[in-house]
Amino acid sequence: MSEPGGAQARFITHEVTNQPRPLPAYNAWTTDVALREALEREGGGWAREALAAYGALAGGELMEAGRLANEHRPVFRPFDAYGRRIDAVEFHPAYHRLMHAAMTHGVHSFAWRHADTPGAHVARAALMYLDGQPDAGTSCPLTMTYAAVPALRHAPALAAEWLPRLSALDYDPRSVSADKKRACTVGMGMTEKQGGSDVRSNTTRATALEDGGYALVGHKWFFSAPMSDAHLVLAQADGGLSCFLLPRVLPDGHLNAVRIQRLKNKLGDWSNASAEVEFQGAWAMPVGEVGRGVATILEMVALTRLDCMTGSAATMRQAVVQALHHTGQRSAFGKRLIDQALMRNVLADLALESEAAVALALRVARAVDGAARDPHEAALARIATAIGKYWICKRTPALVNEAQECLGGIGYVEDTPLPRLYRQAPLNSIWEGSGNVQCLDVLRALERAPGCREALFAELELAHGLDVDLDREVAALGQALDDPAGREARSRWLVERMALALQAAILLRAGNGPVADTFCRSRLRREHGLAFGTLPADAAMGPLIQRAAVEA
Repeated sequence: MSEPGGAQARFITHEVTNQPRPLPAYNAWTTDVALREALEREGGGWAREALAAYGALAGGELMEAGRLANEHRPVFRPFDAYGRRIDAVEFHPAYHRLMHAAMTHGVHSFAWRHADTPGAHVARAALMYLDGQPDAGTSCPLTMTYAAVPALRHAPALAAEWLPRLSALDYDPRSVSADKKRACTVGMGMTEKQGGSDVRSNTTRATALEDGGYALVGHKWFFSAPMSDAHLVLAQADGGLSCFLLPRVLPDGHLNAVRIQRLKNKLGDWSNASAEVEFQGAWAMPVGEVGRGVATILEMVALTRLDCMTGSAATMRQAVVQALHHTGQRSAFGKRLIDQALMRNVLADLALESEAAVALALRVARAVDGAARDPHEAALARIATAIGKYWICKRTPALVNEAQECLGGIGYVEDTPLPRLYRQAPLNSIWEGSGNVQCLDVLRALERAPGCREALFAELELAHGLDVDLDREVAALGQALDDPAGREARSRWLVERMALALQAAILLRAGNGPVADTFCRSRLRREHGLAFGTLPADAAMGPLIQRAAVEA
């Protein structure tokens, strides 16, 4: 009689070899050369310690929390056990861990807590970039809480009441009235079924009440982060489309009359809830001048669009990290993938795109930071936000897909982060205005916003003489903008050229020759194909890969 387990021992089929070990915990700040250089360049270097502290979490324990929060999606609970309407959304504990980590480190409020220090919005953008790598879903309530501040300042009494709650370094998920909470978050509800981005077609009605508030009746097709403590919404009042602050729980402790119809079954962004809602006489307070709702809420949208490009850059970065980790350990045909010429071209190209994305995002953050003090920065922020939002968000899905290929079949398997990154990748190109909306906004800025064209070309001229390809591109861009024929129809092409020229100018002025030269040759001189991995054969692939690696 054989020993127990003996038969099983004789049928061991194989030993696992030539497979990467899981990516170990790493500091997402200290290992990111491009991010650290961009922060210093754009004036946020004083925040290094805060970023190093959060980087250790972002590349460490929050990676697992991000996996769990996406694996266990939010669940809508319309009623309690006794039939009372509660309109609750339940989240996995990992989601709450992510939110707690982000809010205690100021991802939502760093810029406002350090508003008197130049570079505060740059440092805060870097925090958001780190935060978006383990999980992008929580970025939704974080960015809207950050971006709500300028809009709320149009209502001084509301600002005095709410801004301390929105800047608190705490996280309080309880469903109680805002005055009883340690910290609050704010969401947004703009779009309706019949209009989408055309918010002037909104039909939700706002009727004035004796207490100074309004009763809202209507719906929202997308109601972001429904468990937020309040939402900024648009509704039609007697004076026209207006902005309102709509609390989730009323001061007396009762739920406001906001009825969640369902949660959106989204392609990605699974950790975060998005809802369809109806307002059944919901109580709200006006924010800003009645009839000026679009102008008021656009101050919020300007900042959320900055976070769209920052979040997309974060998704790019994490995809590159995963691709480099895998190819550095996996071998084929006698040597590591990362040492093979064609794979090196792909990896270097991905690293270059990622570096250019974070460089542009943080430059735009500096423009946002300086807008109140410098007319040039204000004008640049107005146009470059839309340019960067269009281009960086548009490039992200292709980059993530290429990173999946670097992993091969396992890059299509949910055991790795790549499928989640790929599902997430298109979101920011849709949220806060799709690509067409951004391109039309660039044209609007050029034609109607004083100083925007001048600010754009002044920024490009700062790199004049550093690269002949950029000089040629800037001259051609000026000529193209002077030609009105078919401008709207070709606006995507124009905005793409603006984005590439801006990225080239930033990288050239940063002074890293191999990075800037490769970017200009491949993106401006057109020594590059339509797919990633088509850099010139003599490009600086080694330095690009080395700068992007998180492991020695």
